[in-house]
Amino acid sequence: MEHYAGIDVSLESASLCVVDATGRIIREAKVASEPDVLIAWFRGLEFAVTRIGLQAGPLSQWLYASMREAGLTVELLATRHVRAAFKAMPVKTDRKDARGIAQLMRLGWFRPVRCKSLLAQEVRALLTARKLLQTKNHDVEMSLRGVLRGFGLKVGPTTPRTFATRIRELVAGHPTLSTAAEALLAARSTLFEQWQQLEKRLRSLAREDRRVRLLTTVPASARSSGLPMYRRLTIPVVSDPPRR
Repeated sequence: MEHYAGIDVSLESASLCVVDATGRIIREAKVASEPDVLIAWFRGLEFAVTRIGLQAGPLSQWLYASMREAGLTVELLATRHVRAAFKAMPVKTDRKDARGIAQLMRLGWFRPVRCKSLLAQEVRALLTARKLLQTKNHDVEMSLRGVLRGFGLKVGPTTPRTFATRIRELVAGHPTLSTAAEALLAARSTLFEQWQQLEKRLRSLAREDRRVRLLTTVPASARSSGLPMYRRLTIPVVSDPPRR
């Protein structure tokens, strides 16, 4: 008889449920959210599991890659589809979610999603870090403008290079404001420096990627035409090879 499993993952632990082809619960457990622990638990069963369902989430790609490499037939499930299937559930717990995922795997009511490659995840981490530094740098600048505006000191138009000089000109003669401004300017300087380092790294990666170089050749008029990008471009975008 075939068996199906569901895993509900949280930061510290994972709830597991195994059902048979009739939907009867065969085994349940709660283990640490670690690839080695999950792999050992499934290998310790006295029967093979036909499909294992794992809902996409912060830890899922890491767990999924390790379990796949170990030879387990795990599927990564779209979060919105799992949530839609569980809407009628009166009480949600990790244990019940694991049971629900196992039943979805048994019935085939799921849509698997592709797990990004390790390289793609690393590039995304760089982009996320760069965006965070850029945003915080902007927040510090706007906070400085807002603080000084309350004292009638208007910063006005500046460039990244002239911003600090303009702030120091305005707070000259105001010891308290100067102390606050220097602290924020020091934070801004560090944020800006680290942001530019990530920017340089990402630009270097972009120059090495044929697909990105092709996309940068799109005329500005096409990018601002208002049409969806997929209608404006005829360049095929190559993603990671499909999982087999």
